[in-house]
Amino acid sequence: MRIGVPKEVKNHEYRVAITPIGVHELVAHGHEVLIEKDAGVGSQIEDEKYVAEGAKIIDAADDVWAESDMVLKVKEPVAEEYHRMREGLVLFTYLHLAADLPLTEELVNRKVTGIAYETVQTPNNALPLLYPMSEVAGCLAPQVGAYSMMKAQGGRGVLMGGVGGVANAKVVVIGAGVSGQNAANIALGMGAEVTLLDTDLDKLRMSFWRYNNQVHGLASSKLAIEQHVLEADMVIGAVLIPGAKAPKLVSNDLVSRMKPGSVLVDIAVDQGGCFEDTHATTHADPTYAVHNSVFYCVANMPGAVPNTSTYALTNATLPYTVALANKGWVQACRDDHALALGLNTHAGQVTNGPVAEAHGLTAEPLDAVLA
Repeated sequence: MRIGVPKEVKNHEYRVAITPIGVHELVAHGHEVLIEKDAGVGSQIEDEKYVAEGAKIIDAADDVWAESDMVLKVKEPVAEEYHRMREGLVLFTYLHLAADLPLTEELVNRKVTGIAYETVQTPNNALPLLYPMSEVAGCLAPQVGAYSMMKAQGGRGVLMGGVGGVANAKVVVIGAGVSGQNAANIALGMGAEVTLLDTDLDKLRMSFWRYNNQVHGLASSKLAIEQHVLEADMVIGAVLIPGAKAPKLVSNDLVSRMKPGSVLVDIAVDQGGCFEDTHATTHADPTYAVHNSVFYCVANMPGAVPNTSTYALTNATLPYTVALANKGWVQACRDDHALALGLNTHAGQVTNGPVAEAHGLTAEPLDAVLA
């Protein structure tokens, strides 16, 4: 198979979809890897390192897409890339279609086989290709929140750890999944008083032991969210329903009653966000005001730390990429139901239920597509 890796074009997106180790593995299996010139520079991977492992460097993005059977990316295609998608192309990347009707329509109309990292799901309900970036985003959230909480950035001017005789910052994390647990861990390490809310009591029990009862794990409800958000200096939204739009758990009215200068970081922004007033921002302009609070809603948070993120992502995606290349997408999905759940679009149809529901469409059953 001929596999193409274009340079990411999203604002301040420095990750790349494959490392030289990944190229080596694919070439060893007899595949050809086309890398757009300077695609890895943001992650400090020079073209020469790819060439040394057998990749071919291509000057233009148009040519990478046109000459490839499968395109690997990190982020979903943006408008300037839509014209490069074509019928029969396999696209393996984060798609987040439930929150992106225009891209869903483009993939359907252009009959692209779109396989989304974020909906690949194992029998124990784990999301192996979302996991590493959820870890990164979770770790980043308290850091960017602490920066935004400084007075010069429009925040309350509260130090996360406080000092002797002064209260620590109060951080509320909504969602005790991978990103939420990592956010709680970093916030606790920064000295904050941390409350973790979730409807899954098993996750809360796990956090009890993980943090030696230093994080307050509470059953989530509308009332519990309201009470703790009103007391918070920082709220981190880390809610995920695989493939579906995130539920809106913090309303505009609730934000209007929060402490002036409080900060809200929405890790769920790729899936539409879990705050009512969430809209995607960029690393170039990451925050905006809602009432007297500061919202941080960057849609590609892990792109800020590409040296970590690129390698973590390839570690997770490479076995699936090799399977897709070796077997073709149909057989690879037949052999691995977890990978099959990643199929979001094919031949002009949406094949993922939550994505179809988000846009009022009817999903084509996976069994029918793979038959």
